[in-house]
Amino acid sequence: MSARSAGGGTISPMDSSSTRRRTTRRKLFEAAVTLIAEQGFSSTTVDEIAERAGVAKGTVYYNFASKNELFEELLRHGIELLATSLQEAADAATGRGGTRVDALDAMIRAGLDFIARYPALTQLYVAELWRTNRAWQSTLMVVRERAITVVECVLREAVAAGELSEEIDIPLTASALFGMVLVAALDWQSYQPHRTIDDVHASLSRLLQGRVSGHP
Repeated sequence: MSARSAGGGTISPMDSSSTRRRTTRRKLFEAAVTLIAEQGFSSTTVDEIAERAGVAKGTVYYNFASKNELFEELLRHGIELLATSLQEAADAATGRGGTRVDALDAMIRAGLDFIARYPALTQLYVAELWRTNRAWQSTLMVVRERAITVVECVLREAVAAGELSEEIDIPLTASALFGMVLVAALDWQSYQPHRTIDDVHASLSRLLQGRVSGHP
């Protein structure tokens, strides 16, 4: 039989099963990223992930073939969320009639908001960037490219519109902006937690306006 939703419609067993699986995977993602950020990938066991998520160990293997696969999916999932946040922020800024530099500034704020919401994921991502012997190195490069590409696209649009100089090295500038937000946000949360997100955004915004757009 199909269950009825709160709105009076029916929920098929397949829809219900799909919803439960998404919920379970989200719990596993959250448990894994927190544990791995706290104690490292190698020291984190499947048993610990299952216990933190409140599920049976077999549930982990039902959703993911291995701990490595869980980690790779975790990276993809997290960076996709970040990339989507950046793109939506840029689109909203230009949709309000702002310039592409305004869009870049909106992306900085969106990046800070994301990191404030998912600090463990950000710490994990940054830590893994410097490792070269992981099985998922290629996956890490792919997910990094996904986020960087969003920034590159806005930079290219800004150059095409005459808002930025054609002399700008777009790939390097995109990486620099992305890295600036990551490092500044982690430093803020670790060493300057008394500052507000508005303080941090204002400082990075001034850097953007002075160094990228050319305005003091």
